[in-house]
Amino acid sequence: MARYTGPRVRISRRFGLPIFGPSKYLERRNYGPGVHGPKSRRKHTDYGLGLIEKQKLRYYYGLLERQFRGVYERALKRRGVTGVTLLQILETRLDNVVYHLGFANTRPGARQMVCHGHIRVNGRKVNVPSCALKVNDVIEVRNSSVSRQMATKSLEVSTSRVVPDWLSLNKDAFKGTVVRLPSREEIQPIANEQAVVEFYSR
Repeated sequence: MARYTGPRVRISRRFGLPIFGPSKYLERRNYGPGVHGPKSRRKHTDYGLGLIEKQKLRYYYGLLERQFRGVYERALKRRGVTGVTLLQILETRLDNVVYHLGFANTRPGARQMVCHGHIRVNGRKVNVPSCALKVNDVIEVRNSSVSRQMATKSLEVSTSRVVPDWLSLNKDAFKGTVVRLPSREEIQPIANEQAVVEFYSR
Protein backbone atom coordinates (compact mmCIF):
# COMPACT_ATOMS: atom_id res chain seq x y z
CA MET A 1 0.00 0.00 0.00
CA ALA A 2 1.64 3.23 -1.18
CA ARG A 3 1.41 6.06 1.34
CA TYR A 4 3.42 8.97 2.70
CA THR A 5 5.61 7.92 5.65
CA GLY A 6 7.81 10.98 6.06
CA PRO A 7 7.78 13.75 8.68
CA ARG A 8 4.33 15.24 9.22
CA VAL A 9 4.90 18.26 11.44
CA ARG A 10 7.52 19.53 9.00
CA ILE A 11 4.98 19.40 6.15
CA SER A 12 2.37 21.17 8.28
CA ARG A 13 4.87 23.89 9.21
CA ARG A 14 5.84 24.32 5.57
CA PHE A 15 2.25 25.19 4.65
CA GLY A 16 1.32 26.79 7.96
CA LEU A 17 -1.72 24.54 8.25
CA PRO A 18 -2.56 21.42 10.34
CA ILE A 19 -2.48 19.16 7.26
CA PHE A 20 -2.40 15.97 9.32
CA GLY A 21 -4.61 17.17 12.16
CA PRO A 22 -4.03 19.36 15.25
CA SER A 23 -0.46 19.53 16.52
CA LYS A 24 0.84 21.25 19.67
CA TYR A 25 4.27 21.50 18.05
CA LEU A 26 2.76 23.41 15.12
CA GLU A 27 1.09 25.82 17.54
CA ARG A 28 4.42 26.52 19.26
CA ARG A 29 6.34 26.97 16.01
CA ASN A 30 3.89 28.43 13.53
CA TYR A 31 6.55 29.28 10.95
CA GLY A 32 8.34 27.36 8.24
CA PRO A 33 10.90 24.64 9.00
CA GLY A 34 14.63 25.04 8.53
CA VAL A 35 17.63 26.71 10.16
CA HIS A 36 16.47 30.22 9.24
CA GLY A 37 13.41 29.95 11.46
CA PRO A 38 10.70 32.58 11.16
CA LYS A 39 12.57 34.77 8.68
CA SER A 40 10.55 35.80 5.64
CA ARG A 41 11.04 33.77 2.50
CA ARG A 42 11.16 34.82 -1.13
CA LYS A 43 7.97 35.26 -3.09
CA HIS A 44 6.63 32.32 -5.06
CA THR A 45 5.99 32.28 -8.79
CA ASP A 46 2.59 31.32 -10.22
CA TYR A 47 3.95 27.82 -10.79
CA GLY A 48 5.18 27.67 -7.19
CA LEU A 49 1.81 28.80 -5.82
CA GLY A 50 -0.01 26.14 -7.88
CA LEU A 51 2.44 23.51 -6.66
CA ILE A 52 1.83 24.50 -3.04
CA GLU A 53 -1.95 24.22 -3.43
CA LYS A 54 -1.60 20.84 -5.10
CA GLN A 55 0.69 19.54 -2.37
CA LYS A 56 -1.73 20.69 0.33
CA LEU A 57 -4.57 18.63 -1.13
CA ARG A 58 -2.33 15.66 -1.83
CA TYR A 59 -1.00 15.42 1.72
CA TYR A 60 -4.40 16.22 3.23
CA TYR A 61 -6.07 13.25 1.57
CA GLY A 62 -3.02 10.99 1.86
CA LEU A 63 -2.27 10.41 -1.84
CA LEU A 64 1.01 10.04 -3.68
CA GLU A 65 1.68 12.08 -6.80
CA ARG A 66 0.72 9.38 -9.29
CA GLN A 67 -2.54 8.68 -7.47
CA PHE A 68 -3.42 12.37 -7.27
CA ARG A 69 -2.68 12.87 -10.97
CA GLY A 70 -5.05 9.99 -11.72
CA VAL A 71 -7.80 11.69 -9.70
CA TYR A 72 -7.28 14.90 -11.68
CA GLU A 73 -7.50 13.06 -15.00
CA ARG A 74 -10.74 11.39 -13.90
CA ALA A 75 -12.17 14.76 -12.92
CA LEU A 76 -11.12 16.23 -16.26
CA LYS A 77 -13.15 13.63 -18.17
CA ARG A 78 -16.37 14.28 -16.28
CA ARG A 79 -18.91 17.00 -16.96
CA GLY A 80 -19.03 20.04 -14.76
CA VAL A 81 -16.42 22.24 -13.12
CA THR A 82 -13.17 20.27 -12.98
CA GLY A 83 -12.06 21.71 -9.64
CA VAL A 84 -15.33 20.88 -7.88
CA THR A 85 -15.41 17.42 -9.45
CA LEU A 86 -11.84 16.84 -8.24
CA LEU A 87 -12.90 17.67 -4.67
CA GLN A 88 -15.97 15.44 -4.90
CA ILE A 89 -13.88 12.48 -6.03
CA LEU A 90 -11.49 13.01 -3.12
CA GLU A 91 -14.30 13.44 -0.59
CA THR A 92 -16.16 10.31 -1.67
CA ARG A 93 -13.15 8.02 -1.31
CA LEU A 94 -13.96 5.21 1.11
CA ASP A 95 -11.25 6.11 3.62
CA ASN A 96 -12.39 9.74 3.72
CA VAL A 97 -16.04 8.77 4.23
CA VAL A 98 -15.08 6.40 7.06
CA TYR A 99 -13.27 9.33 8.67
CA HIS A 100 -16.24 11.69 8.22
CA LEU A 101 -18.62 9.15 9.74
CA GLY A 102 -16.43 9.04 12.85
CA PHE A 103 -15.43 5.37 12.61
CA ALA A 104 -11.79 6.55 12.72
CA ASN A 105 -10.16 9.58 14.33
CA THR A 106 -7.85 10.42 11.43
CA ARG A 107 -7.69 9.81 7.71
CA PRO A 108 -4.61 7.57 8.05
CA GLY A 109 -6.51 5.66 10.75
CA ALA A 110 -9.50 5.29 8.42
CA ARG A 111 -7.19 4.10 5.65
CA GLN A 112 -5.74 1.44 7.94
CA MET A 113 -9.19 0.39 9.09
CA VAL A 114 -10.27 -0.19 5.49
CA CYS A 115 -7.06 -2.05 4.56
CA HIS A 116 -7.45 -4.41 7.52
CA GLY A 117 -10.92 -5.43 6.39
CA HIS A 118 -13.00 -3.77 9.12
CA ILE A 119 -15.30 -1.98 6.66
CA ARG A 120 -18.07 -3.27 4.39
CA VAL A 121 -19.74 -1.47 1.50
CA ASN A 122 -23.23 -2.63 0.55
CA GLY A 123 -22.67 -5.80 2.56
CA ARG A 124 -19.37 -6.73 0.90
CA LYS A 125 -15.90 -6.42 2.44
CA VAL A 126 -13.82 -3.74 0.74
CA ASN A 127 -10.15 -3.27 1.61
CA VAL A 128 -9.30 -0.61 -0.97
CA PRO A 129 -9.14 2.88 0.60
CA SER A 130 -9.50 4.61 -2.77
CA CYS A 131 -12.81 2.86 -3.51
CA ALA A 132 -15.11 5.46 -5.12
CA LEU A 133 -18.47 5.58 -3.38
CA LYS A 134 -21.73 6.46 -5.10
CA VAL A 135 -25.03 7.88 -3.91
CA ASN A 136 -27.00 5.39 -1.74
CA ASP A 137 -23.93 3.27 -0.97
CA VAL A 138 -24.07 1.90 2.58
CA ILE A 139 -20.87 1.83 4.63
CA GLU A 140 -20.80 -0.28 7.78
CA VAL A 141 -18.33 -1.59 10.30
CA ARG A 142 -17.88 -5.35 10.14
CA ASN A 143 -19.89 -7.23 12.75
CA SER A 144 -16.99 -8.45 14.88
CA SER A 145 -15.97 -7.56 18.41
CA VAL A 146 -12.63 -6.09 17.33
CA SER A 147 -14.07 -3.96 14.53
CA ARG A 148 -16.98 -2.67 16.60
CA GLN A 149 -14.73 -1.90 19.56
CA MET A 150 -12.42 0.19 17.37
CA ALA A 151 -15.36 2.09 15.88
CA THR A 152 -16.95 2.66 19.31
CA LYS A 153 -13.77 4.25 20.68
CA SER A 154 -13.47 6.51 17.65
CA LEU A 155 -17.14 7.54 17.80
CA GLU A 156 -16.73 8.50 21.44
CA VAL A 157 -13.69 10.65 20.67
CA SER A 158 -15.12 12.23 17.50
CA THR A 159 -18.31 13.59 19.09
CA SER A 160 -17.04 17.14 18.49
CA ARG A 161 -16.88 16.49 14.73
CA VAL A 162 -20.15 16.97 12.86
CA VAL A 163 -21.14 14.42 10.22
CA PRO A 164 -21.59 16.27 6.88
CA ASP A 165 -25.14 16.70 5.56
CA TRP A 166 -24.35 14.65 2.48
CA LEU A 167 -23.85 11.61 4.73
CA SER A 168 -26.25 9.97 7.17
CA LEU A 169 -25.05 8.03 10.21
CA ASN A 170 -26.74 5.37 12.34
CA LYS A 171 -24.42 5.04 15.34
CA ASP A 172 -26.31 2.15 16.91
CA ALA A 173 -26.02 0.03 13.76
CA PHE A 174 -22.50 1.32 12.89
CA LYS A 175 -23.79 2.24 9.45
CA GLY A 176 -23.55 5.27 7.23
CA THR A 177 -25.06 6.15 3.86
CA VAL A 178 -23.98 8.47 1.05
CA VAL A 179 -27.12 10.58 0.63
CA ARG A 180 -25.78 12.75 -2.19
CA LEU A 181 -22.59 14.22 -3.58
CA PRO A 182 -21.13 17.06 -1.50
CA SER A 183 -21.34 20.62 -2.77
CA ARG A 184 -18.35 22.98 -3.01
CA GLU A 185 -19.51 24.88 0.08
CA GLU A 186 -19.82 21.70 2.15
CA ILE A 187 -16.32 20.46 1.33
CA GLN A 188 -14.47 23.59 2.51
CA PRO A 189 -11.13 22.48 1.00
CA ILE A 190 -7.82 23.21 2.64
CA ALA A 191 -6.46 24.48 -0.70
CA ASN A 192 -7.55 26.41 -3.80
CA GLU A 193 -8.73 23.71 -6.19
CA GLN A 194 -8.77 26.09 -9.18
CA ALA A 195 -5.04 26.70 -8.72
CA VAL A 196 -4.54 22.93 -8.77
CA VAL A 197 -6.43 22.62 -12.07
CA GLU A 198 -4.38 25.46 -13.57
CA PHE A 199 -1.17 23.82 -12.33
CA TYR A 200 -1.94 20.56 -14.14
CA SER A 201 -3.27 22.24 -17.28
CA ARG A 202 0.00 24.06 -18.03
